[in-house]
Formats: sequence, C-alpha cells, structure tokens
Amino acid sequence: MRETKDFTLSCPISIVEYPNILLSHGGGGKLMHSLIDKMFMLSFSNQMLNSQHDGAVFNLGNVKAAFTTDSYVVYPLFFPGGDIGKLAINGTVNDLAMCGARPLYISVGFILEEGFPMEKLWRVVESLREAAESAKVTIVTGDTKVVDKGKGDGMYINTSGIGIIEHEAEVSPTRVQDGDLVLLNGDIGRHGITVMSAREELALESKISSDTAPLSSLVMEMLDQGIDIHCMRDLTRGGLGSALIEIAGTSGTHIHIDENAIPVSREVRATCEILGLDPLYVANEGRFIAFVKPHDAEPALKIMRSSNLEATLIGGVEMKPSGVVTMKSQIGTNRIIDMLSGEQLPRIC
Repeated sequence: MRETKDFTLSCPISIVEYPNILLSHGGGGKLMHSLIDKMFMLSFSNQMLNSQHDGAVFNLGNVKAAFTTDSYVVYPLFFPGGDIGKLAINGTVNDLAMCGARPLYISVGFILEEGFPMEKLWRVVESLREAAESAKVTIVTGDTKVVDKGKGDGMYINTSGIGIIEHEAEVSPTRVQDGDLVLLNGDIGRHGITVMSAREELALESKISSDTAPLSSLVMEMLDQGIDIHCMRDLTRGGLGSALIEIAGTSGTHIHIDENAIPVSREVRATCEILGLDPLYVANEGRFIAFVKPHDAEPALKIMRSSNLEATLIGGVEMKPSGVVTMKSQIGTNRIIDMLSGEQLPRIC
C-alpha cells in the first residue's frame, strides 16, 4: 500500500509576515529558500528532490540520466551579450552540466503577450536555434500560450532539459568533503550588471557584456580527463555567495574563500561601488564553481583556463564549523558570508 503524506490546511509560511509573494521570494536569497524549504520541499519531498541539486538524477533502465527545468522572465528581453532566448538554452544546458550530464534534448514553452511584435519573437527564436546548435542540443518539443495585453510583460520562456551521465563519478553537494579545493572558472558579476545597466539605461563609460555561455563542453572535458569532481554549481541568482552557502548547508561543511582570489572586472567593481552592490551576490550566467581534491586542482584549472584565463582557486573546505561560509577580506580580516534576504537585482534571468 502506498504511503501517504500528512496533510494540513495550515500554511507553512508565516502569512502574518508575508501575506503575499514578494519579488524577493524569487531572488535566490533567504526568502526564496524559505519558500522552497517550508512549502515546496515539505509538500513534494522525495529522494531526488531532497538532494537539492541543479537537476534530478535517476536511472532509466541501463542509462543514468539528469532532468532539469527553468523559467526565464528577464527584463529587458535583449541586452549586451545575449537575450532571453540565448539565456534560456544556456541556463538549462548548464544545470544539466552541473549534474555531470551531457545535455541532449530541450523543450521550450512560450508565454506571449498579445501585441508582442512578431519581429522580436523571430529574433528570440533565431537566438534559441543558434544557442541550441552551439551547445549541441536539440529542441524536441514545446508549447505556446498567449495572454491578454498587459498581462505577460512581452514574453516569458520555460525550458526543460534531459541529458545522460556517461561516467561513474557522483557529482553532488553531498560529496563535498574536508580538504576539497574550490575552483571558479572566471570573473563574476557581469551578467547581473549588464542586465541592470540595460534596464536602467545607465550611461557607463565602459560597455559590460553578459557572460552567458554553455558550460557543458568544458565540464565534459574535465570529466573525460578523469577529474573527480565532487560538486559543481553554476552561479546564477544570488551569485557566488549564495551558491557557496547552499552547498555548505547541504554538505554540512565549512567553506573558506579568499576575496583577493576572486576575479572581478574593473568595470563591474566600479559599477557595484557606485550603486552599493556586492559583486559576491550579483548573478552570472557563464560561471561555475567546482569542488575537487587537491591533486585534481591544477589539471582542472588548466582545462578551465583554456576558455578563460581568469579561472582560479578561490578557497577550500573544512569540516568545522559546519554549514558556514567565511571569507578572508582584502584587508586580511575574516567575515561570515550570509545569504541576502532577497536579491540585489530582480528579473535578471
């Protein structure tokens, strides 16, 4: 007999504090994690979901597969270095890659607003096609819905992806262990600053472009070379800081990083200083962290640097205190990295 979960009419989220959904509930910070943990995880709990990975990993007969889904509500739809179409393909491909899977097939669902210009739709469709070809994935199914004018903000896109895992290594936050080193594949913060600059029409002296890119080829090369990657995470909403906090919490470890080792471009750093933002929490769409044993660090960095010379070692893992992320600042002091309540920049993916 199938076991049933207890059901209660009491909302697990405090409706006194939060009677309605806020933008911060989708921003990658404390409120989003509270919503996921107290409502969605509580209601849908199962082994695959509870792993809190970038996708579900499971067996289909003799094939080990990964499955992921995501929705894209970025505004504006077009920005330097990319658009909502390129973002949708790369984001889904990257989530599969973070599971150690080779991406194969993608679905695309469009929610279009009445009155949206057909020329812009065609630009997004062409961008989707080009991004899929570049990432070597095939769009195999999809859906289209149209909502009333003024009810859809132009366009939203939902994508799902499936890939296969062709190696024996288990890539999961639960594999992070004492002594692991943390590698970062390039400079941080460019995507979030690019989208915000385009949205607010900031007249910056130096043009900043989004870092959106598919990471699957890079990850597959690392795995094909026999590098035992314990865990990976792409740095999207909430940026590097939130990703590290998530992994520390899931793995029950202490992650310590060095601020001086984290590459941030001069343009991003200057813009963050002007606007009072912390690059540690600004979104990226072509950056990821990898946790590896010390003897795998140099071979992994060599592969990372084949596509970005700024790939670097930013820290390491200890067992205690557990579930904590600390950072050595530029002036040599240590501070705890905490998760933001929401996100500094909403609607960036």
